[in-house]
Amino acid sequence: MTQTVELPIWLFVLILLFAAITFASHFLFPSVRWFFRRRLERAVARLNRRLERPIQPFKLARRYDMIQRLIYDPQVAQAIADHARGKGIPENVAFEEARRYAREIVPSFSAVAYFSVAIRLARFLSNAVYRVRLGHVDEAALKAIDPEATVVFVMNHRSNMDYVLITYLAANRSALSYAVGEWARVWPLSLLIRAMGAYFIRRKSRNDLYRRVLATYVRLATQGGVTQAMFPEGGLSLDGALAEPKVGLLKYIVDGQLAQSDGGRDVVFVPVALNYDRVLEDKILTSAAQSGERRFRPRIHVVAIRMLRQLMLWLTGRYQRFGYAAVSFGRPLSLRAFMLREGEEDAPTVLAQELMGRIGECVPVLPVALVAATLVRLQSGSNPWSRSDIEQAMEGLLAQIPFAHIHTPRDSLGDAAEVGLRQLTARGILQEHQSRYQVVAERGDLLVYYANSIRHLIPEPTVATSA
Repeated sequence: MTQTVELPIWLFVLILLFAAITFASHFLFPSVRWFFRRRLERAVARLNRRLERPIQPFKLARRYDMIQRLIYDPQVAQAIADHARGKGIPENVAFEEARRYAREIVPSFSAVAYFSVAIRLARFLSNAVYRVRLGHVDEAALKAIDPEATVVFVMNHRSNMDYVLITYLAANRSALSYAVGEWARVWPLSLLIRAMGAYFIRRKSRNDLYRRVLATYVRLATQGGVTQAMFPEGGLSLDGALAEPKVGLLKYIVDGQLAQSDGGRDVVFVPVALNYDRVLEDKILTSAAQSGERRFRPRIHVVAIRMLRQLMLWLTGRYQRFGYAAVSFGRPLSLRAFMLREGEEDAPTVLAQELMGRIGECVPVLPVALVAATLVRLQSGSNPWSRSDIEQAMEGLLAQIPFAHIHTPRDSLGDAAEVGLRQLTARGILQEHQSRYQVVAERGDLLVYYANSIRHLIPEPTVATSA
């Protein structure tokens, strides 16, 4: 016991290194994690006091724990067994496939990333690019929502700026959990999006095991009271109009509600309608509509050139924002009340149609959309048009939509015409000559694109028939 043992210096260093790692992993790291976890819990508690919808414990759970809970769910376990039997593979192989899907879907929400980084960045970008306006909001209806209910914001999808704008405007209500497509699974963007609580989905996947894992996550998040945001249309509108809704995620929510024997939490859908004087991707979207191919991806060098151009304009004092962006909140819909009224038969499809109707009725009418819709209706008449002709036609159009949520600068029709005509002329959609305006033929698709954003609000012209 008292004899001297000689060791090579490299072996002694290696022993010290292993001892340090063991000490850190068993004593130091747990203490450090506990210390920061306690600080985070206190910070979240202070944050919840000022939020309308507090952050639920489900959203704050460790990502590893959520993945384990997801893959060991009875429904996922049954799907794993069915998948293994159908594919003729061992169950442990199917289990690892399910684990991979779970790791892909489950977010790693960080309250610091969301409220300290994402909210500030969203506020800066929104106000730097647009004049942001909050349109119609029924605060009484929103405050009347059951505090224990799960709130799901359902929105029309005009632009990738939708995520930014809603994150900014809903900052005082709750932390939103988005369903985002595969476009966002690009490093390092994926890390930020996952830290904001978003979960990735493969919109066109036909894999039954993947769909069961996704459906189970949506069910658990909904039952856990996580405030969510989704786009029933499933993708960006290519022609500017409201598209037919997809029922995928809505079906998962409805099925999860029906599966609860005790009723569980109610789910309240809040329709949200967005509109823009300029959609940043408008040319890409209209080109995709003409080609009939939804797989559009802007080239990196094109995006970089546009960003540099805007930066140069800002540095030289010539930068101008892209007009108005407005958001309106529609009439909330309780899923429990809806099911009692409509029944279970084909409920997801009927629910999707009802929600798109409520979104459509509160779409903000902005200057560019108003001028574009007016010119589309005028194109069958004289061309070019004077400013007075356009304003007179706009007045007639407004008379047909008395219940629409209309935003005119300074409540002036003349100012709305000025803003709309200036924006459309600057984009090369209109051509002005001697105070008369004419549509540029090559850009007619863009004029129709902006007119389509409010097309559903305008009654179809009646055709007189002879007796």
